[in-house]
Amino acid sequence: MFELIPFDRHLRHMANYDPFRALDEIERGFFGGDAVMSAFRTDVSDTGDAFKLEAELPGFKKEDIKIDVENDCLTISAERKLDNEEKKPNFVKRERFYGSYSRSFDVSGINVEGIDAAYNDGVLTLNLPKKVETVPASRRLEIK
Repeated sequence: MFELIPFDRHLRHMANYDPFRALDEIERGFFGGDAVMSAFRTDVSDTGDAFKLEAELPGFKKEDIKIDVENDCLTISAERKLDNEEKKPNFVKRERFYGSYSRSFDVSGINVEGIDAAYNDGVLTLNLPKKVETVPASRRLEIK
């Protein structure tokens, strides 16, 4: 009987407590408003002799997207800059003035020289050809 804890009306909200929601609220409070995402969504599919990477980058111009390959690491980055010509006094709230996104991928099994990219309707498509594995020729050694 001494183990029973009395019901407190003020602690009733603890049953619906979600620690992940609390962490999101802390992040929003720290960064102000909605937290800026540093990554974007991608799909990678295997087409047999290559991989096809599709990345969602809506609202970006082709000139704002950079693709770099260094030390078996492919980095896709996109940056939307503030355009001073777009300052209009009739904005009630403006959230889309600046954004920077970046994502890196391991391309150690990719023929880096054969990568090609296309950007259409907000989707960046990369064709990543696989490296051709060379099997060493087998040979028989003579005993001397």
